[in-house]
Amino acid sequence: MKMQRKTLLITLAATAALAGLLAWAFAPRPIAVEVSEAAIGVFETSIDEDARTRVRDRYVVSAPLAGQLARVVLREGDGVEAGAALATLTPALSPMLDERSLNEQRARIGAAEANLQRALTRIGAARVGVEQASINMRRTTDLARQGFVAPTRVDSDRLAVQAAQRELETAVEGEHIARHELEQSRAALLAVRDSGARGSQGFVIRAPVAGRVLKVHQTSASNVLAGAALMEIGDTRRMDIVAELLTGDALLARPGTPVRIERWGGPVTLTGTVQRVEPAAFTKVSALGVEEQRVRVLIDIASDPGEWAALGDGYRVGVRILTRSEPAVLRVPVSAIFPLPASSTGTAVGSAVFVLEAGHARLRPVRIGGRN
Repeated sequence: MKMQRKTLLITLAATAALAGLLAWAFAPRPIAVEVSEAAIGVFETSIDEDARTRVRDRYVVSAPLAGQLARVVLREGDGVEAGAALATLTPALSPMLDERSLNEQRARIGAAEANLQRALTRIGAARVGVEQASINMRRTTDLARQGFVAPTRVDSDRLAVQAAQRELETAVEGEHIARHELEQSRAALLAVRDSGARGSQGFVIRAPVAGRVLKVHQTSASNVLAGAALMEIGDTRRMDIVAELLTGDALLARPGTPVRIERWGGPVTLTGTVQRVEPAAFTKVSALGVEEQRVRVLIDIASDPGEWAALGDGYRVGVRILTRSEPAVLRVPVSAIFPLPASSTGTAVGSAVFVLEAGHARLRPVRIGGRN
């Protein structure tokens, strides 16, 4: 009897232990998760793309008349002042071609005078644009002070004033170039008329602007034709950045959009603004063989020129165009957000996150204001 009772107790104990073991094995356990703190901070969305630098105004110095070009001593990177001698050209004119050469030089003078008049007209239009932009900015500033317009409107008008001022500077530079070309054409006409009397005296080709030599097309002494390119000159202190964006991204890069310039080789991040989006797109084949429609976006460098003095023409840089910037928003990791299941009608419900409360995860629906 005692033996049966002992066996029964052992069986009950074993059954209870087995039941407890099974209950422990199949009991739900908390799942270890990775948590992150949702914090208030700056939120930015941007378009990241590789770009290249480009001298804003590139001038191709050409031979104003046919003749014997002396050896060019300037090399790429040399600095030149406005009006400095670049090369010497000795007119080589046949007596049978004198009259035709004279007519060609007179036509060049006429074209140069027309270009000068066009440049003067452009200066007048640019000055009117600066005055109009200044009036708009003053009016917007007064309205913003009274609370009738948003501060962003003031920023837009201020950028418009800067763009108009830049257009005026370009127009004044164009007038200097047109005047220089007219002087060169008149000097070339005198060289043609006096070629027989001057003998071997050369015609000096001078620099239209101050800058640096970007490229020398002809270094050795040789015969050149009228209009042959000799060298290219540009001011590397006045440069733009050209980025080729997808057309869908370019719609977000409006003029005045701030830009960060990175990966250019310097220790600091440069700043800039979108100057213009070209109206015509082009087709470009990507590295994967996919045809893409892209458009060129021109970016002004706003940082002090001393910070990027080492940059040259055609250098590769990385740009980050800020399409949206909010100073204080609630930020959470992208991996913490997931879509809620669709309702019975098939319509999307929205997104949600799990919030940690007292050691437990609680489902909370959220509305996404932006994603980067």
